[in-house]
Parts: sequence; C-alpha cells; structure tokens
Amino acid sequence: MTQPLLFPPPFPVEEFRSRLAALRTVMSERQVDLLIVDQFEHMQYFGGHRSTAATYQALLIPLQGEPVAVMRALDAPVFCQISWLTDCVAFSDNENPIEVVAQTILVRGHGASAIGVERDSHFLTVNRALELQNLLPDARMVDFSGIMWDMRQVKSPLELACLEHAAEICDRATAVGFDAAGAGVNEREVFAAMTAEAWRNGADNTVLGVLVSGSQSAVLHSTLGHRTLANGDVLHVEMSPEFRAYTSRMMRPKSIGAPNDEQMKTAETMIRIQDEQFRAMRPGAEAKEVDRIVREGILAAGLRDSYTNITGYTLGLVAVPRVSDFTRVFLADSDWQLQQNQVFHMYTWAGSLAFSETVVVTPEGGKRLTKMERKLFY
Repeated sequence: MTQPLLFPPPFPVEEFRSRLAALRTVMSERQVDLLIVDQFEHMQYFGGHRSTAATYQALLIPLQGEPVAVMRALDAPVFCQISWLTDCVAFSDNENPIEVVAQTILVRGHGASAIGVERDSHFLTVNRALELQNLLPDARMVDFSGIMWDMRQVKSPLELACLEHAAEICDRATAVGFDAAGAGVNEREVFAAMTAEAWRNGADNTVLGVLVSGSQSAVLHSTLGHRTLANGDVLHVEMSPEFRAYTSRMMRPKSIGAPNDEQMKTAETMIRIQDEQFRAMRPGAEAKEVDRIVREGILAAGLRDSYTNITGYTLGLVAVPRVSDFTRVFLADSDWQLQQNQVFHMYTWAGSLAFSETVVVTPEGGKRLTKMERKLFY
C-alpha cells in the first residue's frame, strides 16, 4: 500500500486579509458601504468557513472594521474553531435568518447605507431579497453580481497547491479503481476501492466522481449502477475529489478485455488533439481559439457528428448547490482571454471514450496537474 499524500499547509491569515483588501477596493470603487455575502464559495473564500446549506446564512463585510458572520447557532462553534474571523451572530432554528441579518445590519449602523447584494447567489432567492429590502427600507441595494466569481479566477500559490493535491487524489484513486476493475467484478466494488483511496489521501467530499460501464459509458453524467463488468465493456471513470473545498477532475476509460483497433485509434486521436489544445493555453490566448482546437479537430477527424457541449470550465473552490463552476467556459463564441494561474477542467469525449485533465494556465502553455498516463487502459 502506498503512503498517503502529505497535505499542503493551511491558508494563513495573511492570505485572507489580502483577499479582503482586494474586495474592499472594489467595494470602494462601487461606493458600497456593506456587502452581504451569502454564496457559500464566497463565504469560505473570504471567511475561511464553509456553512451548511440547511438554512440561510451570510457574511456581512463592511468597508471598514471586522466582518461579521450571521450563523446558525448549531454551526457557530465550528465557525469559531475554523474561521480567521471572530465576530459571529448566532441565531436559533426558530428564528428567521433574514430578520436576524437585517437586525444585525441595523444594529451595526448600516440601515441607511449602500448595501451590496449578490443577485446571482444561489441562496438569495427572490422572496429573501424582497424580504430583506422590506426590512431595510432606508438602504440602497447595489447589485454586486459576478464580481467575486471573477476575483477568484486567478489562483494563489496555496490555492494551486490544494488543486494539485486534489489532482494527485484523482491519479491515485483512478489507478486503484482500474486495478480493481475486471471481468466478473461489480462496478460498485471498483467505486468503493476508488472512494477509499481518495479518502485516505485527504478528499473531503462524499460524491467523489462518476463511474459507469457497458452501454452507459457513453453517457458522462449517468449514475452508478449494479452491473458486473464483462469483457467488451468500457469503464468510464471521472474523479472529482475536493481537498479543502478545492476540486480537481480527471476522466479516463478502461476497456475490460483487449480493445479493438478502432477504439485504440480513436483514443490516440483524441489525446493528440487535446494535447494540442493544452499547448495553446497561454496567458492572453483567446478562449474561443483554444476551444476551436478540440471542437473542430474532433469533428474533422470524424469522431463525432456534432459538438454542442463546452470543452472546458473553471476549477477551484466549489460548494453546494453547485457541482461545477461555469464562471468561464470554452465554447466556439467564448469572448474572453486566459490569465496565468487560472485552472480549468478540459475534457472531450467521442463514443464511449472520454479524456480530461485539470490544467493550469502558464506562459509555456497548459500544465497538467493530473498526471496519470493518457491512454485507453485495458
């Protein structure tokens, strides 16, 4: 048995302070006195604590002074242990959290302030937003949509270390799964072996990936079944472990029994085209041009009749209710440029074969953080 991976160091307080200072610069530019942060990724990014999704919670960030977390009382002790912040208002389960947020804003002297709200938050529903506005009639609500998503695009060295650790979990867990996979083995036994290896090496999440086989292997988002693997099957594995809430991803196929010549040729062609795409992933590159390499290359090779899906998307900090971050995606009409130290899940598939990598943008081109051999395994 291989030794578990060594964990990178935790984020120091200085990194959180730097993030907060950058956020406050934007708040000042937009003349926002207080920001209500309720998207869980952003609460963790700036506050260092991941809340549960049982009820509404928020992080209130003033332009000056310490932020205050409005937290379910059941979660408050964990917040006090984990977060670098110390100011917390806890509410009981019989209280209305929106009313508690509004009252906290009033008590802190921001009842008539310009208040930034995440209108694109998954947690600020229409009803909650209207209720908040009714409870703060003298405040001026300012749309803060999209800003924090964009601020999190370029990763710090420690963020990259977390993503690299998660990528190594992908490599190890997939290798263990492929070792376990063979004719006569139930696919759940394969997934159990992968899950155990991922958890041994620091994975934090429970839904660690996708595993499908047989006729379902051509459907990337199918669900785990109860099949017993048989010769001629293609086993599709996509690992998506999270380490300290940072997720890396990787797809690999394994043929149960020797693959045929067409499958081998298809795999080699896909890998060649995708490797060309990775080489183009330099700072300043146009996303649509990076996308074109795979989209047009796969079609020109005759591997697919149409190509309507994206060829990559943002990786980084992720939290419920989302499983993927589409802040930046690669499409034929994507109108944005790559930046150094952005990280993406780049993927393609044709027929029953799929390959993907966790890739960081560097001046030399896209660098793979997932390092497992790129081939059709058998």
